[in-house]
Amino acid sequence: MAQTYLTTEELSSKIKYDIRTIRDSLKDRVFFEGVHYIRPFGGRKLLFIWEKVEAVLLKGTSISTLRDHA
Repeated sequence: MAQTYLTTEELSSKIKYDIRTIRDSLKDRVFFEGVHYIRPFGGRKLLFIWEKVEAVLLKGTSISTLRDHA
């Protein structure tokens, strides 16, 4: 399965959370290294795995919940 990698800035735009919120509040509390994001080549840059992040966002969401808010 192909994975979609997003920078922190791209993820921020996609999920409508501030970059600082992602780095300070979500990283290592909701999104975990090796599961939801990686550090390519051992560097400082983070790449988030969209499919894993999306699964966390949708956790606990059902079709009926989505329909009720449409």
